[in-house]
Amino acid sequence: MVWQLRRANGDDVDRIMEIETASFHNDAWSARGMRSEVANPQAYYLVAFRPEFPGFVEGYAGLFCPRGAHEADIQTIAVAESARRCGLGRLLVRSLITEARDRGAETLFLDVRADNPGAKSLYDDLGFKEIAVRPAYYQPDGVDAIVMKLAIAPASTELAQ
Repeated sequence: MVWQLRRANGDDVDRIMEIETASFHNDAWSARGMRSEVANPQAYYLVAFRPEFPGFVEGYAGLFCPRGAHEADIQTIAVAESARRCGLGRLLVRSLITEARDRGAETLFLDVRADNPGAKSLYDDLGFKEIAVRPAYYQPDGVDAIVMKLAIAPASTELAQ
């Protein structure tokens, strides 16, 4: 499948929240909190859609990274069930890594639920390393959060041969 990404805006929050609540059930963000994050100039939120359906968001991801900060955090990421296992999560995370690098970050952090092995595997594949566990972080389920860290490689270019 092919997706396009664009910066999220307030008009996207209703669809983002549909995916958020379907994905995270008990510990989903509130619509008010999500709206605030999408509007925050120190954050960077993306939505993904298929070119043939530009009004139908199938995934989103958010980064907190003030320009010039050395550290950044992936705040949230989710993909609609109908678009899972097609590379969209990987595309979203890679896009956030690029944006963090462009804003000056050298290190990127995220938390992942211990009961989400698919997401943990994706982050492992992208080079994130487990650095800590936050016991019973996700409430009310009492699920641990695995804290992961990525050293962001500087951008590089190579001459075509």
